[in-house]
Amino acid sequence: MTQRFSCLRQLASSAALIVLAIPALAAPPTAAPPRPLAASPVVTTETPGHIVPLQADIRGVRNLYLVVSDAGNGFGCDWADWAEPQLTGPAGTLKLTDLKWKSAQAEWGKTGVGVNAAGDPLRINGKPVAFGIGTHANSIIHFEIPEGYEKFTARVGIDNGGSDQNNGSSMQFFVYSEAPGPTATAATAAVDRSPAAAVAGLDRAEGLDMQLFAAEPMLLSPSNIDVDHLGRIWVCEVVNYRRFANGSNPDRPEGDRILVLEDTDADGKADRQTVFHQGRDIDSAHGVCVLGNRVIVSAGDSVFSFYDDNGDLQADRREVMFTGIKGTQHDHGIHSFTFGPDGRLYFNFGNSGEELHTPDGKIVVDLAGNEVRAARKPYQEGMAFRCELDGSRVETLGWNFRNNWELCVDSFGSVWQSDNDDDGNRGVRINFVMEYGNYGYKDEFTGAGWQAPRANLETEIPQRHWHLNDPGVVPNLLQTGAGSPTGILIYEGDALPARYLNQLIHCDAGPNVVRSYAVAQAGAGYTAEINNIVNGARDQWFRPSDVCVAPDGSLIVADWYDPGVGGHRQGDVEKGRLFRVSMPGRKYTVPKADLTTVAGAVEALKSPNTATRYLAFMKLKAAGPEAQAALQQLYSDSNPRFRARAMWLLGQIAGLGPQTVENAVTDSLPDIRVAGLRLARRLGMDIVPVVDKLAGDASPAVQRECLIALRSVPTAQRTAPLLAVIRQIDPHDRWLLEAAGIAAEGAWDELFTAWSAQDAARGQATAESEARWRLARQELSWRSRGSKSAADITGYLLANLTAKPVEQPAADPQLARWFRALDFQSRDAVDKAARTLLTAAAESNLPEPVSEWLAAEALQRVSGNPLQDPALAAQVRQLLDRSAGTPRFVQLVRRFAATDRYPELLTIAQQKPAEQIGVEAMTALLELKQWDLLSAALAAGDPAAVATAEAMGNTANGAIAEPLLAVIRNPELTIDVRRAAVRAAARVNNGALEIATLAEKKSLDSDLEQAAAAALHASPSRQARERAQQLFPLPPSRDNTPTPPISELAKMKGDAGNGRIVFFSTGTCHKCHVVDGMGREIGPNLTEIGSKLSREAMFESVLYPSAGISHNYEMWTAVLSSGTTVNGLLVSSTDAEVSLRGDDALVRKFPRTDIEELVKQKISLMPADLQKTMTSQELADVVEYMQGLKKKQVP
Repeated sequence: MTQRFSCLRQLASSAALIVLAIPALAAPPTAAPPRPLAASPVVTTETPGHIVPLQADIRGVRNLYLVVSDAGNGFGCDWADWAEPQLTGPAGTLKLTDLKWKSAQAEWGKTGVGVNAAGDPLRINGKPVAFGIGTHANSIIHFEIPEGYEKFTARVGIDNGGSDQNNGSSMQFFVYSEAPGPTATAATAAVDRSPAAAVAGLDRAEGLDMQLFAAEPMLLSPSNIDVDHLGRIWVCEVVNYRRFANGSNPDRPEGDRILVLEDTDADGKADRQTVFHQGRDIDSAHGVCVLGNRVIVSAGDSVFSFYDDNGDLQADRREVMFTGIKGTQHDHGIHSFTFGPDGRLYFNFGNSGEELHTPDGKIVVDLAGNEVRAARKPYQEGMAFRCELDGSRVETLGWNFRNNWELCVDSFGSVWQSDNDDDGNRGVRINFVMEYGNYGYKDEFTGAGWQAPRANLETEIPQRHWHLNDPGVVPNLLQTGAGSPTGILIYEGDALPARYLNQLIHCDAGPNVVRSYAVAQAGAGYTAEINNIVNGARDQWFRPSDVCVAPDGSLIVADWYDPGVGGHRQGDVEKGRLFRVSMPGRKYTVPKADLTTVAGAVEALKSPNTATRYLAFMKLKAAGPEAQAALQQLYSDSNPRFRARAMWLLGQIAGLGPQTVENAVTDSLPDIRVAGLRLARRLGMDIVPVVDKLAGDASPAVQRECLIALRSVPTAQRTAPLLAVIRQIDPHDRWLLEAAGIAAEGAWDELFTAWSAQDAARGQATAESEARWRLARQELSWRSRGSKSAADITGYLLANLTAKPVEQPAADPQLARWFRALDFQSRDAVDKAARTLLTAAAESNLPEPVSEWLAAEALQRVSGNPLQDPALAAQVRQLLDRSAGTPRFVQLVRRFAATDRYPELLTIAQQKPAEQIGVEAMTALLELKQWDLLSAALAAGDPAAVATAEAMGNTANGAIAEPLLAVIRNPELTIDVRRAAVRAAARVNNGALEIATLAEKKSLDSDLEQAAAAALHASPSRQARERAQQLFPLPPSRDNTPTPPISELAKMKGDAGNGRIVFFSTGTCHKCHVVDGMGREIGPNLTEIGSKLSREAMFESVLYPSAGISHNYEMWTAVLSSGTTVNGLLVSSTDAEVSLRGDDALVRKFPRTDIEELVKQKISLMPADLQKTMTSQELADVVEYMQGLKKKQVP
């Protein structure tokens, strides 16, 4: 950002106040503001030399606050210098620049020693400053000064960085001995971002208190935390975050740090900092897990175990636990570990993690025998895992997440986590991780994205985002709307109000909130209600990154503290906070855990703190039989979670496993029975007898776990117990249906064979049980993946069609559901089923619309070309006649190469050249190489020729250049057609560059120059745009004034009403974004953007769109074999084709065989010069409007 941009602060009402940032804890709101020790006169460019002297008596002063205000004029250019600041007294003379300040804040630029706010050498009125501090009003700098000094002296003035701009620089300098209160300056109200104001900017729920535990400079930008058994807080301090995307941030060459913060005097505030480890090996660490003297750190491509062998809180050695993980320096890579109640580790990575390797570089093969690799065999996208403490025996618990940031495990062994959506789709979700499930981010078989067309499409985008209607996708526990979810825990303490006990507690940095989810059993699954705990009501920089439970049951919340979140940006690296949340009046105490005795360890096992429970678990496990009596007593406790913790340990004492399982699975509480079944699996017991004992259990949760447990049983022993459990389930319960599908994997044929045999042998049954049994068979067929499943699905589909009249079959959810189920069967089986359906469509007495729909859906699934099959050709032609002019017609003509229908494709393209159907019709003609047809259409010289050129341009197919250039060179054609050809040819690189060459050689008709100028400036080709700038320079930007810096724009008062008008008109925002259903869906949906970004972050997103690009909204470039390149957002990528959505909202599909290279770009598809379309005030208006776009509150 250049210097001149700092000077245009918006002039505001003289009654407004500016709140200066103060680094110490604030005085009570009712206290009188402190008086300054000294104050300068107002310094302006009219002041001689732009400088005045300032001195203050500092006898007895230990804290010195240097403050600069803007003197109330509301304008910028207030570059302030403290020249030659020094302390004098009995101790001698001390340059203030030789001291390190405690904190320093400025409203623009940065405070620096020897440099001004932009980092240039200090100069006042053209004269260099020998030594000093440069800043920008409004500013405050806090020093702690040593004893022995009585006077502060300095010269204070306007740096040339401001005065050279000739734009009204003015400022006033103050010296305080204590933190100043709000200072009236007749400027706009600014948010106090100092630690002193941190708690005041947040709302907390009724019945809770909140204190600031630690803040900058003690820690910076915490990404993840853990709390050990002594109440010490371990922090991943991340400053070197994605340096390639945050190059303007200072680099820390020594590397990022793991810090340990302690409260040694029990006042609820950290007062000791220890650096456990610092190095480039942990840059941008995203996870820390403390297990006694072992600290697991997730960073980059690896997971490390650091060991403190001598207890000095510093790492003595490092071991690699896992490596080869993708997504280095990426939020969607490896995340934190946690210790489970069964003695294993649980962890996850997002969809950039991709694979897991052992320390020697070999790919991990999990207990299911699969490589842990995102290759759809069967795993893809984000994954959740568990393993033994040494990293062995990895299990892949779930997959097909997007960015599952962190997980937690309750005492019964249930796993919970959150997952982030593609930005703007309001699809953030909370998952109960039902083991071995597919969670639906991408298509299970093809890997297609959620926006790709498919049968049985979900009505609402948040559900569509996760393929929730697809068979084989586990349901979500809860969807929470827009956000950027981070840390999560299960609160099993008793030190918070009752509504939070045994509930999930979760951070979402997007809407600045820490929440509780009140989870309740619903069949085999769960429902949940949201209860806010902490909300950044007045401070949108509050970005909770993690939450942990301390040994006393209070919560510790980490705050990344940043103007924005998402897009891999880090706007601030100089702040970071930790808060403690507790019930009022409860001081931070650490219960002493006696881990030297069995009795003490059993008591410690009750702790709400995971690190304490780990130590207790390890002590008790090592004690073995000596711990049996104490654990059995704990197993009799009234708290089910304590009982479960005891159960896991009792079961691992030699000789006690089978009896412990027996006691658990016969318990009266379903949660204990579930845990007992999980214990049996943990111990490697024969699971079939255990499931047999539970087969008649009425609890859906127990039924679910029985089904999951059977997954690993050999097929021959699996079918009988599987059928016994299925007989009990509610077929309408989707969780149970998916659990049954997980259980039947690899054994579908055997299951249905046994099912049929059981049907024949079981005799009479009640009508109710018979109906449920038939429904269960039907629903399992829908979910199945057997060799005969396609035939079964076809039968059910036809039965549904004939059972009741259907006027609009395409809108019937049951019919769509069955057709979608066909897509998950083998190719040969689907082809056979489709031919059966085609026969039914031709021979049945179904109404014409129904038979037409049935035939069309079936033809989409037939292998080969049915036009070349005499048995099907007549049906295809009949269907083409009926579907003429529709997207289905285009698809069928394209797929089946119906040559006699090509002219109809051309007509569709000419009638709708800028709509999806028209572009797809033209794309089909180009793929089918219909050059004669297209050349004749272009030569016609009528409006249809103009439309033909437009449609060709919208395909972004490089093959269009040659025929269009022939039109451009042909003076016999009308000027309208030739101009249309210019516009179209400029849409592809080769065409645009050839037009530029014609212009350079003066070979372009003068009548075409303006069309060429406009087309080349808008061309996707960067080379063409650069040449256009030379050939046809653009006029100045709107109102010909520079855009102020973001710090100044953020203070401007916007008009939300006018902002809405600009958004949907001259600002062009609506051309790429949707708000409340209005606009075009290219970039993220902005309906709730005000809940995610602060004002500063919004301005940055508009002015510098490539500074931070939301994951999955990166621009991709496809280099085609024709030589052209196409840019767009990646809608879907499968083994067969790639779909890109361009900046015109049109989706273009390219066969994989036509793509030579597919590259993700580092720049955004969003234009970087939107400020040219609006004034600075209109930009502020648009941001004001977007700030109000927040999640609708349900009364």
